[in-house]
This record gives sequence, C-alpha cells and structure tokens, in this order.
Amino acid sequence: MKVVTRIQEYRKLRPAMAEPLGFVPTMGYLHEGHMELVRRARAENKTVVVSIFVNPTQFGPKEDFAAYPRDPERDLAMLKKERTDIVFMPGAEEMYPKKFNTWVEVEKVTERLEGAFRPGHFRGVATVVLKLFNIVQPTRAYFGQKDAQQLLVIKKMVSDLNLDLEVVPVPTVREPDGLAMSSRNSRLDANERQAALVLWQALSLARELWQEGERSAERLRQEMTLLIDAEPLARVDYISVAAPDTLEELELIDDSALVSMAVWIGKVRLIDNIMLGG
Repeated sequence: MKVVTRIQEYRKLRPAMAEPLGFVPTMGYLHEGHMELVRRARAENKTVVVSIFVNPTQFGPKEDFAAYPRDPERDLAMLKKERTDIVFMPGAEEMYPKKFNTWVEVEKVTERLEGAFRPGHFRGVATVVLKLFNIVQPTRAYFGQKDAQQLLVIKKMVSDLNLDLEVVPVPTVREPDGLAMSSRNSRLDANERQAALVLWQALSLARELWQEGERSAERLRQEMTLLIDAEPLARVDYISVAAPDTLEELELIDDSALVSMAVWIGKVRLIDNIMLGG
C-alpha cells in the first residue's frame, strides 16, 4: 500500500495502475461501513484507491469541522488490512490552493433536506468529489446509502456532466442494535449512544406501518415524530418521506419512498434513512 499526498505524484503513478480502478472517497476516521465500501471495491476491481480528506468546504461556519474525529494511523492500518493499493491523503492547501474560485452546483435535489438545513454543504461536496474524480480517474466509485441525498447528488452530477465512471451504491452498515455506523457516533457518551437508537426505531416503525398497508406519508411522519420527541435527548431537524429520485415530499406512497431524517442527539447530529418499496 502506497500513501500519496500530492496530486502530481498520484498522476505519475496513475498510468501504471491496472484497470478497472475502484475508488472510495472518505473523510477518514474509518469504521466498518467504510470497510464494506473498500471490500466491494476490492472484489470488483484490480486496483483500489481510497482518499482520506476532511473537506472544509462542506462544513458550515457553525458546524463541527475542527471537532470532526481524525486518526490517520488507525485508518491506514485498516486500509492496509483490506489490501488497498493507494491511499490519497492531500492537505487542504493541495486541494484548495490560493485564489481557488471554481465551484460545482447541483440544483433541485440539493434544495431539500440536508441542503435546506446546511446551506452550501452540497456545493462543497460536489466540488471536492468532482476534483477527486478528475485526480483519481476511477472506473467505479463507491458510496454508502446512509448518505442517500449525497449519493443522489453525486449520481446527478456524474450524469449531467457526462463523467466516464460508474457510481456504485452500497447498503448502510449498522451496529447490531440497528444504529447506522458513522464517524460521529464516537462523539456520543453512553446515555446519548442509547438515545441514538431512536433513529432506527423510528425508521423501523415507518417500515412496519408501510408493511401493514399504510400509504399516507404524513401519517408516517407524524408517528415517527411522536416516537422521537419522546426521547429527551433527541431533537428533530427533519423527517422526510419523499420520492427517491427527486426528494420531493410525498402525500401518498405509490411505488416507493425514501424515508430519511436528521436528528440531534445532544450536540451530535445524526442522519439515517431506509427505502420503502422500489
């Protein structure tokens, strides 16, 4: 496994890499969810590249960029165990040199959910992902379904800009008790960790109601909200029952729906989702 920190160094290595090339972009502090992406890339490609870059442009002024957990030595040990070929670990000045003024805006699907609560977030995401795609030149890129809106934004960008790569979604990896794996989980204390289970409980309730024949999206939102509001440590940002391809809120669920949420547990903001139907 080789660690590369400079764009030009990577570009010198790229022509000799065996095709196809699978790419897993991350912000580090890796967990089993990331490893599932790496294993999928390893199984489907001859070369695997993983990036570790905590992207400052996707954090708002009041968000937790400085507090975002980091442990590069641990990350590298985990990636080596999974037989990663290249780890690209640029610094912020490498990705955003002085006088950087070019940004990528994906419209419509970024106006709701995370986009509404975190203005500018997806501009930072789309810009850094496009830069990484241009640098790494992957055949396939792997993203977790836990960040469902991010996945939709990236797929839209790839389609609209005619990028020559395949975006591969990978199902959410969960703890045994149902909590979606996230780097932010490490910031929960014991009581908050227990309270965080309310996200999965609410999603499970929505699925149960849907399986029993409930098709009113508003009823699902109401029941999920009641359940989460009963947890003293939880505070809802949003609960959504939306069309999977546009994220427009539904009145009635016809074929399928993306049920998603953002919930504060103490000072930690967690997101999660499930798909109904489809």
